[in-house]
Amino acid sequence: MQTVRGATPLSAHGRFVWHPVHVNATVHEGRPPASRRATQRRRSRSRAPFIVLGFLVVLAGIAAAAAYAYDHSRTDRIAPGVRIGGVDVGGLNSQAARERLVQRAVLPRRRTLTVHASGHTFTLPAKTSKITADLDVALKQAVADSHQGWIGQRVFDGLTNKRRNESLSLRIHYAPGVVAGLTKRVAATVRRDPVDASVDPSASGLSVKDSKRGRALNETALKQKLAAAITSARRPPNITATTHPVAPHVSTKDLAAKYPAYIIVDRGSHVLRFFSHLQPSVSYPIAVGKQGLETPPGLYDVQWKETNPSWHVPNSAWAGSLQGQVIPGGAPNNPLKARWLGIADGVGIHGTAEDWSIGSRASHGCIRMHVADVVDLYPRVPVGAKVLIK
Repeated sequence: MQTVRGATPLSAHGRFVWHPVHVNATVHEGRPPASRRATQRRRSRSRAPFIVLGFLVVLAGIAAAAAYAYDHSRTDRIAPGVRIGGVDVGGLNSQAARERLVQRAVLPRRRTLTVHASGHTFTLPAKTSKITADLDVALKQAVADSHQGWIGQRVFDGLTNKRRNESLSLRIHYAPGVVAGLTKRVAATVRRDPVDASVDPSASGLSVKDSKRGRALNETALKQKLAAAITSARRPPNITATTHPVAPHVSTKDLAAKYPAYIIVDRGSHVLRFFSHLQPSVSYPIAVGKQGLETPPGLYDVQWKETNPSWHVPNSAWAGSLQGQVIPGGAPNNPLKARWLGIADGVGIHGTAEDWSIGSRASHGCIRMHVADVVDLYPRVPVGAKVLIK
């Protein structure tokens, strides 16, 4: 080894490195200078965040993939707490939920319904009602509602088994017309028509037949009960139908007002009986048609009334020379005296000057009365009053 002039050698315990004069330093073999080591430390510190960030990115990717896989595995699962038609289907997939709904919601509704109405019994078999349910619609809604929100929320809800507490309706269908058809059958069977009060006249008087109320089915109520029993298994299968009374058009109480005046002509007894509001009021002696010209029996109405009526002479042999003439009221040869109550076919009630004929068969078909009696009867009888000739 050579020395440079003016330089001082290092100790003999190591290699000799020459420095300028008066500079003494010990250098270890293979160790970089301090400045280089500092540079390396700075580079290491600058790379550390990137390493951490890369690790986090990888970790996040793994977590995202795991979350996606977990969420994808539950796409057909219904969240806990979801009920369809009152049946708990939470935690089940669509197929399992369908089977449970069929067993608990559909099959229990497929039963025979029995209707009891006024002593009669009617049935609606399950094969007639043909119950079906919108299972696909309800299950699709349940699954969709169970997977609302972003994936993180769904995963969290799944891991924590969060309940939705949601109740969905299950639409039930049955064969069209079955409710209306059964209701119509029941209504026809239990219906009882009302009976109006009526008068049964006879020669001796009037007999009143009381009114009777009818009966009809409460059809709207029965339809509602049937529909409820078909669509809800919680409703009992035995239904009691109700009815309501049907009032008659004419009640016993109203009958008297319907007949303010009623006349009965008893040809055998030669008596005219007048009834006011179905009650006996007054009787009069009369004459009726002679043999061959009998007063016609039957039920009639008073068609018109007239004071001092004219006589339209019929074209009959018994009228003689007066046939076809019109004799004015009040004329001496006019047999219709004072008042006239026309009944039908030229037959009527009138006064007569032949008082001796009263109580016999003497007229040409009309009903003769004493003049005073017909004057008394006249205002009591309105047009339209019933006249029974027996």
